[in-house]
Amino acid sequence: MAAARSSQGATGIGGAKGNKGSSRSGGSGRVTGAVRSVGHALRFPVTGTARGIRKATHAHGAGESGLGKLIELHAVNGAGDVMITVALASTVFFSVPTDEARGRVALYLAITMAPFTLLAPVIGPLLDRLPHGRRAAMAGAMLARALLALILSGAVVTGSIELYPAALGVLVASKAYGVVRSAVVPRLLPPRFSLVKANSRVTLGGLLATGVAAPIGAGLQALGPRWPLYGAFVIFIAGMFLSFSLPPKVDSAKGEDRALLAADAEHLHGPHRPSTLKRPGLRTVGIAVTHGLGANASLRCLSGFLIFFLAFLLREHPMAGQSAAVSLGIVGVAAGAGNALGTAVGAWLKSRAPEIIIVTVVAVVLGAAITAAVFFSAVLVAFLAAVAGFAQALAKLSLDAMIQRDVPELVRTSAFARSETLLQVAWVLGGAIGIVLPLNGVLGLSVAAAIVAAGWLTTVRGLLSSARHGSTPTSRVA
Repeated sequence: MAAARSSQGATGIGGAKGNKGSSRSGGSGRVTGAVRSVGHALRFPVTGTARGIRKATHAHGAGESGLGKLIELHAVNGAGDVMITVALASTVFFSVPTDEARGRVALYLAITMAPFTLLAPVIGPLLDRLPHGRRAAMAGAMLARALLALILSGAVVTGSIELYPAALGVLVASKAYGVVRSAVVPRLLPPRFSLVKANSRVTLGGLLATGVAAPIGAGLQALGPRWPLYGAFVIFIAGMFLSFSLPPKVDSAKGEDRALLAADAEHLHGPHRPSTLKRPGLRTVGIAVTHGLGANASLRCLSGFLIFFLAFLLREHPMAGQSAAVSLGIVGVAAGAGNALGTAVGAWLKSRAPEIIIVTVVAVVLGAAITAAVFFSAVLVAFLAAVAGFAQALAKLSLDAMIQRDVPELVRTSAFARSETLLQVAWVLGGAIGIVLPLNGVLGLSVAAAIVAAGWLTTVRGLLSSARHGSTPTSRVA
């Protein structure tokens, strides 16, 4: 009896304690579960959006090939660049007299961009010889812009002289990143993926990121001129680490050779060159790619021209009823919308008749430039910016299609690096012309029309001939 009572008591006491502990544990579990639910609900907009973005960028094999990571990296690049643009466009650019600003920009364009222009012919060959540094080169471009953003964060407040070299240094780093990125894309193509489709995805990723980052940058600008630049610093540092997350095959030169960029045996050099032939200068691959590159160079030159010329023209003569900043914003949005539309149309057209597409879009830009010059108005300026953005995107994708069609795979990466370098030089040349011209709208847009006309007239015959007779990919390798 005593034993039974003792056992019952023990059980009863223990059971009471156990029930009490269970009650506490259940209450604590419910609180913890509620906290977790709230936390999950708060995180879902961020994590859900991130998962959606990752799913879109990694679709159709892009995740396995590494193209998805490049799309994300390019989005980071676009977001960082727009943060710096917002900070500079809304502060010091409008606080310095126009003549002084033009003088400083022209001086530092010459100091900073001239070496890039002079070295451009060797950047492509340098990438050919140092293929193992592609990820490091992209990371270096990101790090350089991050550090320059910190320098700019002090200069935008004080208005010190380092503002302009730092800002143009950002441009140089951005252009250098663009050259390397063009060389990387062919290494990351998923199976049954065209270069046009890959470049369309990369470009659209950058444009979408720019559209998202622009209002965020404007909000940071409301807090103070430094804040968008701090945001750019954080973004570019993230881009630096993201560059090294690209697959190792980006740095591998296996299966690659250097592009001679020559059309026939007479232009060969190196081990393939007959001993009786002299070493030629820089040439391009095939007549179609030659003229396609020339037409694209005219559009890229127009882009650089419009950026610099309209930046100062609209500052002095803004659109009716609008401030200079709003006028520039309208033109910038028009150009961005045109670029996005051109990229989308290029992805839809894929690689259909690229020569005809280039001839057509350059002719349309020429007509828009002539119209804007003859009937000069703010509306036509915005229209020209939109058409130029559309044409530049669509023509570049068509050039990509011709390179993929006509250039052997083992030299395709090299050909992309060299062609992009030449296009960057054309952009620099257009920017220099835009700075030195008088701020006369009719004169400026007449010069713009002349730039496009030179590119169209010198390439239209060759492109149409190539389209009629079809492509004969007889490109050689050196």
